Amino acid sequence: MTKLKIRKGDHVVLRTGKDKGKGGEVLKIMPKENRALVQGVNMIKRHQKQTQQQDGGIITREASVHISNLALEDPKDGKPTRAGFKILKDGRKVRYAKRSGEVIDG
Repeated sequence: MTKLKIRKGDHVVLRTGKDKGKGGEVLKIMPKENRALVQGVNMIKRHQKQTQQQDGGIITREASVHISNLALEDPKDGKPTRAGFKILKDGRKVRYAKRSGEVIDG
């Protein structure tokens, strides 16, 4: 298992598949499966049985996407970019967009 460069709360762009080019926020990361749940991307329909808490019917929700199909969104122009790590002068290790050099977090 490798260190993932995509984290919960990041804005990402889909690189391949039926939703290619769409973007969204990462809702959940599943590192053991190398998958992520992205808001509004890879929508599927499921038949839901009625329970005391939920109504029955057909519900639409997100399915997970493999992390290799995601790219971080550049904070400057919104285009896909790769992420790198660098250590700032104050000693903090941060992620940065390789496309623009802009710091992604922190």
